[in-house]
Amino acid sequence: MSTKSWLLLALLSIVALGGYYAWLKFSNSGLPDGIAGGNGRIEATEIDISTKTAGRIQDILVNEGDFVAVGQVLARMDTEQLEARRRQADAQLRRAVIGVDTANSLVKQREAEHAAAVAVVAQREAEADAAQTKLTRSEQLRKNNTISQQILDDDRASTQGAKAAVAAAQAQLAAAEAAIASSKAQVVDAQAAVDAARAEIESIDADIADSVLKSPRAGRVQYRVAQPGEVLAAGGRVLNIVDLSDVYMSFFLPTDQAGRVQMGADVRLVLDAAPSYIIPAKVTFVADVAQFTPKTVETQEERTKLMFRIKARISPDLLRKYVQFVKTGLPGMAYVQLDPKSEWPSHISGAVVQ
Repeated sequence: MSTKSWLLLALLSIVALGGYYAWLKFSNSGLPDGIAGGNGRIEATEIDISTKTAGRIQDILVNEGDFVAVGQVLARMDTEQLEARRRQADAQLRRAVIGVDTANSLVKQREAEHAAAVAVVAQREAEADAAQTKLTRSEQLRKNNTISQQILDDDRASTQGAKAAVAAAQAQLAAAEAAIASSKAQVVDAQAAVDAARAEIESIDADIADSVLKSPRAGRVQYRVAQPGEVLAAGGRVLNIVDLSDVYMSFFLPTDQAGRVQMGADVRLVLDAAPSYIIPAKVTFVADVAQFTPKTVETQEERTKLMFRIKARISPDLLRKYVQFVKTGLPGMAYVQLDPKSEWPSHISGAVVQ
């Protein structure tokens, strides 16, 4: 390489290095030791409006860019199948209720049979007692030859028959008690069928209610992910909305500055689109793990440093006042007080948005 080429290369290097240091000096001009700055973009919490169950989208009631309120209906899913299942569940419930009535009637019938069996047992026991008493008297009379042997034999047979009748009646009573227990179990089973049918109806009603997609937060529709008529799986995204009550800017600071940032520290945001307005914010997050800076930091030196992510959140009250003007993705600068006693530089102490 010729001497002339070497001189040209050296000159270009000096110009580039001088430009870099000039940029570095300019970018940090006006910032005292207690103030740090970093570039970032306005971000907000995004919420996906998704289906709970698989189905077809019947209608979407909002468009991209629309502002929505809490509880506002955003979309409806087709519920024809769910309504058919609801009617089927209603029929099962009616059948189960009839089953309970039938089982209760059977219990009453078994209880009546039990009462009759108790009466028969009492009757048979009374007959057995009478037969035993007559047998005892006949045995005494037979000893005195007052009655014939035939009469004594007949009385003994009658007593045995009476005892057998008592045993039979007691068996019928036990069977009646078992029948009552069985019929009561049928009542429990029928009532369980009623409860299951009602639970099924409640589940279907919940699915029908969830088929009406409502906004959980006040915000703005960012994307329509699907369109009416599309069939989605469970959890399929229909809309994406931005929660305008949780807007913040993420920016990065090097280790020596990030370590001095306090939670709740004052931050002032200056957007490229509106540099004359200064937006107040508070530090709500400081990363506990360092990372490489994003591509938006344009110097090679800064990109080789490990940086900490800081999040500065804008007050919800302020956002509500200017909700029509809130836009995500806007780039800008964030300036944070590392020392609460430090005064803001003149170029970021002007018209603070109230």
